[in-house]
Amino acid sequence: MVNLFIYIFIFLFGLCIGSFLNCIIYRLSIEMAEDSPRPLSTGGEGNRGFVAGHSYCPHCQHILKPKDLIPVLSYMFLKGKCRYCGKSISIQYPLIELATGLLFVFLFWHLSFGLDLERFGIIWILNFIFYLIIACFLIIIFVYDFKHYIIPDKVIYPAIIISFIYFFINNWNFMFSAQIISKFSNFIFPAILASGFFLLIVLASRGLWMGMGDVKFAFLMGLILGYPNILLGLFLSFSFGAIIGMILILRRKKTLKSEMPFAPFLVLGTFFAFFWGDKIMNWYLNLI
Repeated sequence: MVNLFIYIFIFLFGLCIGSFLNCIIYRLSIEMAEDSPRPLSTGGEGNRGFVAGHSYCPHCQHILKPKDLIPVLSYMFLKGKCRYCGKSISIQYPLIELATGLLFVFLFWHLSFGLDLERFGIIWILNFIFYLIIACFLIIIFVYDFKHYIIPDKVIYPAIIISFIYFFINNWNFMFSAQIISKFSNFIFPAILASGFFLLIVLASRGLWMGMGDVKFAFLMGLILGYPNILLGLFLSFSFGAIIGMILILRRKKTLKSEMPFAPFLVLGTFFAFFWGDKIMNWYLNLI
Protein backbone atom coordinates (compact mmCIF):
# COMPACT_ATOMS: atom_id res chain seq x y z
CA MET A 1 0.00 0.00 0.00
CA VAL A 2 2.85 2.37 0.84
CA ASN A 3 4.56 1.60 -2.48
CA LEU A 4 1.34 2.31 -4.39
CA PHE A 5 1.01 5.69 -2.64
CA ILE A 6 4.61 6.53 -3.56
CA TYR A 7 4.05 5.63 -7.22
CA ILE A 8 0.87 7.71 -7.39
CA PHE A 9 2.60 10.67 -5.77
CA ILE A 10 5.56 10.46 -8.17
CA PHE A 11 3.21 10.17 -11.16
CA LEU A 12 1.23 13.25 -10.10
CA PHE A 13 4.46 15.11 -9.43
CA GLY A 14 5.65 14.15 -12.91
CA LEU A 15 2.43 15.47 -14.45
CA CYS A 16 3.02 18.85 -12.80
CA ILE A 17 6.66 18.92 -13.92
CA GLY A 18 5.53 17.99 -17.43
CA SER A 19 3.24 21.03 -17.44
CA PHE A 20 6.21 23.17 -16.42
CA LEU A 21 8.32 21.64 -19.21
CA ASN A 22 5.63 22.58 -21.72
CA CYS A 23 5.89 26.14 -20.49
CA ILE A 24 9.68 26.14 -20.85
CA ILE A 25 9.54 24.68 -24.37
CA TYR A 26 7.03 27.30 -25.51
CA ARG A 27 8.78 30.25 -23.92
CA LEU A 28 12.15 29.06 -25.15
CA SER A 29 10.68 29.00 -28.67
CA ILE A 30 9.51 32.58 -28.24
CA GLU A 31 12.84 33.74 -26.86
CA MET A 32 14.91 32.13 -29.60
CA ALA A 33 12.64 33.05 -32.50
CA GLU A 34 14.44 36.31 -33.29
CA ASP A 35 17.90 34.71 -33.30
CA SER A 36 16.96 31.50 -35.11
CA PRO A 37 18.35 30.95 -38.63
CA ARG A 38 14.90 29.66 -39.60
CA PRO A 39 11.51 31.04 -38.57
CA LEU A 40 10.08 29.30 -35.54
CA SER A 41 6.37 28.64 -35.37
CA THR A 42 5.52 29.66 -31.82
CA GLY A 43 1.85 30.51 -32.11
CA GLY A 44 2.23 33.51 -29.83
CA GLU A 45 3.49 37.04 -29.79
CA GLY A 46 6.11 38.80 -27.77
CA ASN A 47 8.68 37.58 -25.31
CA ARG A 48 7.53 36.82 -21.79
CA GLY A 49 10.79 35.38 -20.59
CA PHE A 50 12.29 31.94 -20.35
CA VAL A 51 10.60 30.63 -17.21
CA ALA A 52 9.14 33.77 -15.60
CA GLY A 53 5.66 35.19 -16.00
CA HIS A 54 2.15 33.82 -16.12
CA SER A 55 0.99 31.07 -18.46
CA TYR A 56 -1.20 32.31 -21.28
CA CYS A 57 -3.01 31.08 -24.37
CA PRO A 58 -0.65 31.09 -27.38
CA HIS A 59 -3.52 32.29 -29.60
CA CYS A 60 -5.45 34.99 -27.70
CA GLN A 61 -2.74 35.74 -25.11
CA HIS A 62 -5.32 35.47 -22.29
CA ILE A 63 -3.73 34.78 -18.90
CA LEU A 64 -4.69 31.27 -17.83
CA LYS A 65 -6.26 30.61 -14.45
CA PRO A 66 -5.32 27.70 -12.15
CA LYS A 67 -8.37 25.73 -13.30
CA ASP A 68 -6.98 25.94 -16.87
CA LEU A 69 -3.62 24.50 -15.84
CA ILE A 70 -4.54 21.17 -14.25
CA PRO A 71 -2.29 18.66 -16.05
CA VAL A 72 -4.14 16.46 -18.57
CA LEU A 73 -7.54 17.00 -16.93
CA SER A 74 -7.91 20.62 -18.09
CA TYR A 75 -7.19 19.52 -21.66
CA MET A 76 -9.80 16.76 -21.39
CA PHE A 77 -12.49 18.92 -19.79
CA LEU A 78 -11.96 21.72 -22.33
CA LYS A 79 -11.94 19.17 -25.18
CA GLY A 80 -8.59 20.43 -26.40
CA LYS A 81 -9.71 24.03 -26.86
CA CYS A 82 -8.95 27.34 -25.17
CA ARG A 83 -11.64 28.36 -22.67
CA TYR A 84 -11.42 32.00 -23.82
CA CYS A 85 -10.99 32.00 -27.61
CA GLY A 86 -12.11 28.49 -28.52
CA LYS A 87 -9.05 27.70 -30.63
CA SER A 88 -7.45 24.26 -30.51
CA ILE A 89 -4.71 23.50 -28.00
CA SER A 90 -1.85 21.32 -29.21
CA ILE A 91 -2.03 17.72 -28.03
CA GLN A 92 1.67 18.15 -27.26
CA TYR A 93 0.72 19.51 -23.83
CA PRO A 94 -1.09 16.48 -22.34
CA LEU A 95 1.27 14.07 -24.10
CA ILE A 96 4.35 15.65 -22.50
CA GLU A 97 2.63 15.74 -19.12
CA LEU A 98 1.73 12.05 -19.35
CA ALA A 99 5.16 11.11 -20.70
CA THR A 100 6.89 12.95 -17.86
CA GLY A 101 4.68 11.35 -15.22
CA LEU A 102 5.23 7.85 -16.59
CA LEU A 103 8.96 8.45 -17.02
CA PHE A 104 9.29 9.61 -13.40
CA VAL A 105 7.48 6.48 -12.21
CA PHE A 106 9.66 4.28 -14.40
CA LEU A 107 12.84 5.95 -13.11
CA PHE A 108 11.74 5.35 -9.52
CA TRP A 109 10.96 1.71 -10.28
CA HIS A 110 14.27 1.20 -12.12
CA LEU A 111 16.43 2.77 -9.41
CA SER A 112 14.58 1.17 -6.49
CA PHE A 113 14.14 -2.30 -7.98
CA GLY A 114 15.00 -4.89 -5.34
CA LEU A 115 15.46 -2.32 -2.56
CA ASP A 116 13.57 -2.01 0.70
CA LEU A 117 12.31 1.39 1.82
CA GLU A 118 14.83 1.31 4.67
CA ARG A 119 17.71 1.33 2.13
CA PHE A 120 16.63 4.61 0.50
CA GLY A 121 19.50 6.69 1.87
CA ILE A 122 20.85 10.10 0.91
CA ILE A 123 22.94 8.64 -1.94
CA TRP A 124 19.92 6.99 -3.51
CA ILE A 125 17.90 10.19 -3.16
CA LEU A 126 20.65 12.23 -4.85
CA ASN A 127 20.83 9.71 -7.67
CA PHE A 128 17.07 9.81 -8.13
CA ILE A 129 16.97 13.62 -8.17
CA PHE A 130 19.82 13.74 -10.69
CA TYR A 131 18.10 11.37 -13.11
CA LEU A 132 14.79 13.21 -12.72
CA ILE A 133 16.53 16.46 -13.69
CA ILE A 134 18.33 14.84 -16.61
CA ALA A 135 15.06 13.29 -17.79
CA CYS A 136 13.52 16.78 -17.86
CA PHE A 137 16.39 18.10 -19.97
CA LEU A 138 16.06 15.17 -22.36
CA ILE A 139 12.32 15.72 -22.77
CA ILE A 140 12.87 19.39 -23.61
CA ILE A 141 15.59 18.50 -26.11
CA PHE A 142 13.42 15.79 -27.69
CA VAL A 143 10.43 18.07 -28.26
CA TYR A 144 12.35 21.20 -29.18
CA ASP A 145 14.57 19.53 -31.75
CA PHE A 146 11.59 17.60 -33.14
CA LYS A 147 9.73 20.87 -33.70
CA HIS A 148 12.53 23.27 -34.63
CA TYR A 149 15.54 21.13 -35.64
CA ILE A 150 17.66 22.88 -33.00
CA ILE A 151 19.16 21.77 -29.68
CA PRO A 152 19.21 24.99 -27.64
CA ASP A 153 22.44 25.82 -25.83
CA LYS A 154 20.39 27.07 -22.88
CA VAL A 155 19.30 23.49 -22.30
CA ILE A 156 22.27 21.34 -23.34
CA TYR A 157 24.96 23.30 -21.46
CA PRO A 158 23.21 23.24 -18.06
CA ALA A 159 22.56 19.50 -18.55
CA ILE A 160 26.28 18.90 -19.20
CA ILE A 161 27.34 21.03 -16.23
CA ILE A 162 24.92 19.24 -13.89
CA SER A 163 26.17 15.87 -15.15
CA PHE A 164 29.76 16.94 -14.49
CA ILE A 165 28.90 18.07 -10.97
CA TYR A 166 27.05 14.81 -10.34
CA PHE A 167 30.03 12.80 -11.60
CA PHE A 168 32.46 14.50 -9.21
CA ILE A 169 30.09 14.35 -6.24
CA ASN A 170 29.27 10.71 -6.91
CA ASN A 171 32.95 9.82 -7.20
CA TRP A 172 34.41 12.14 -4.58
CA ASN A 173 35.71 9.21 -2.52
CA PHE A 174 37.84 8.13 -5.49
CA MET A 175 39.18 11.57 -6.44
CA PHE A 176 42.52 11.07 -4.71
CA SER A 177 42.99 7.40 -5.46
CA ALA A 178 44.09 5.33 -8.44
CA GLN A 179 40.45 4.28 -9.01
CA ILE A 180 39.57 7.71 -10.37
CA ILE A 181 41.30 6.76 -13.64
CA SER A 182 38.85 3.89 -14.00
CA LYS A 183 35.94 6.25 -13.33
CA PHE A 184 37.20 8.70 -15.96
CA SER A 185 37.66 5.90 -18.46
CA ASN A 186 34.08 4.75 -17.89
CA PHE A 187 32.37 8.14 -18.25
CA ILE A 188 34.48 11.18 -19.19
CA PHE A 189 36.58 9.51 -21.88
CA PRO A 190 33.56 7.84 -23.59
CA ALA A 191 31.81 11.22 -23.59
CA ILE A 192 34.81 12.82 -25.31
CA LEU A 193 35.10 10.00 -27.84
CA ALA A 194 31.37 10.03 -28.66
CA SER A 195 31.43 13.79 -29.09
CA GLY A 196 34.57 13.56 -31.24
CA PHE A 197 32.94 10.91 -33.45
CA PHE A 198 29.97 13.20 -34.08
CA LEU A 199 32.28 16.14 -34.69
CA LEU A 200 34.04 14.16 -37.44
CA ILE A 201 30.65 13.52 -39.07
CA VAL A 202 29.82 17.23 -38.91
CA LEU A 203 33.17 18.21 -40.43
CA ALA A 204 33.04 15.49 -43.11
CA SER A 205 29.52 16.46 -44.17
CA ARG A 206 30.06 20.20 -43.63
CA GLY A 207 27.07 20.23 -41.32
CA LEU A 208 24.70 18.52 -43.77
CA TRP A 209 24.29 15.25 -41.86
CA MET A 210 24.51 16.57 -38.30
CA GLY A 211 24.81 19.82 -36.40
CA MET A 212 26.94 20.96 -33.51
CA GLY A 213 24.01 20.43 -31.19
CA ASP A 214 24.30 16.70 -31.83
CA VAL A 215 28.01 16.88 -30.97
CA LYS A 216 27.18 18.45 -27.61
CA PHE A 217 24.41 15.95 -26.98
CA ALA A 218 26.76 13.03 -27.68
CA PHE A 219 29.03 14.37 -24.92
CA LEU A 220 26.07 14.54 -22.52
CA MET A 221 25.04 11.04 -23.60
CA GLY A 222 28.47 9.69 -22.68
CA LEU A 223 28.32 11.31 -19.24
CA ILE A 224 24.91 9.78 -18.56
CA LEU A 225 25.48 6.26 -19.89
CA GLY A 226 29.20 5.64 -19.57
CA TYR A 227 30.94 2.66 -21.10
CA PRO A 228 29.76 0.29 -22.57
CA ASN A 229 26.17 1.57 -22.62
CA ILE A 230 27.20 4.60 -24.67
CA LEU A 231 28.01 2.24 -27.56
CA LEU A 232 24.59 0.64 -27.31
CA GLY A 233 22.92 4.04 -27.01
CA LEU A 234 24.58 5.32 -30.18
CA PHE A 235 23.81 2.10 -32.05
CA LEU A 236 20.14 2.27 -31.06
CA SER A 237 19.96 5.98 -31.95
CA PHE A 238 21.24 5.38 -35.48
CA SER A 239 19.01 2.30 -35.80
CA PHE A 240 15.89 4.21 -34.73
CA GLY A 241 16.79 7.03 -37.09
CA ALA A 242 17.34 4.66 -40.01
CA ILE A 243 14.08 2.78 -39.43
CA ILE A 244 11.94 5.91 -39.03
CA GLY A 245 13.70 7.59 -41.95
CA MET A 246 13.06 4.59 -44.20
CA ILE A 247 9.39 4.49 -43.20
CA LEU A 248 8.98 8.20 -43.98
CA ILE A 249 10.71 7.77 -47.33
CA LEU A 250 8.53 4.80 -48.25
CA ARG A 251 5.45 6.82 -47.31
CA ARG A 252 6.84 9.74 -49.35
CA LYS A 253 6.86 12.04 -46.33
CA LYS A 254 10.62 12.54 -46.72
CA THR A 255 13.29 12.11 -49.39
CA LEU A 256 16.93 11.09 -49.11
CA LYS A 257 17.82 14.80 -49.14
CA SER A 258 15.28 15.84 -46.51
CA GLU A 259 16.45 17.20 -43.18
CA MET A 260 15.46 15.24 -40.08
CA PRO A 261 15.98 16.05 -36.41
CA PHE A 262 18.37 13.53 -34.87
CA ALA A 263 18.17 14.50 -31.19
CA PRO A 264 14.86 12.67 -30.64
CA PHE A 265 16.55 9.42 -31.71
CA LEU A 266 19.52 10.19 -29.46
CA VAL A 267 17.13 10.74 -26.55
CA LEU A 268 15.36 7.45 -27.26
CA GLY A 269 18.70 5.66 -27.55
CA THR A 270 19.77 7.14 -24.21
CA PHE A 271 16.62 6.01 -22.42
CA PHE A 272 16.70 2.51 -23.92
CA ALA A 273 20.39 2.05 -23.08
CA PHE A 274 19.86 3.37 -19.55
CA PHE A 275 16.84 1.22 -18.70
CA TRP A 276 17.63 -1.94 -20.66
CA GLY A 277 21.31 -1.65 -21.56
CA ASP A 278 22.49 -4.62 -19.51
CA LYS A 279 19.67 -6.87 -20.69
CA ILE A 280 20.18 -5.97 -24.35
CA MET A 281 23.94 -6.50 -24.10
CA ASN A 282 23.49 -9.87 -22.37
CA TRP A 283 20.94 -10.93 -24.97
CA TYR A 284 23.32 -9.98 -27.77
CA LEU A 285 26.29 -11.78 -26.18
CA ASN A 286 24.20 -14.92 -25.73
CA LEU A 287 23.40 -14.86 -29.45
CA ILE A 288 27.06 -14.96 -30.39
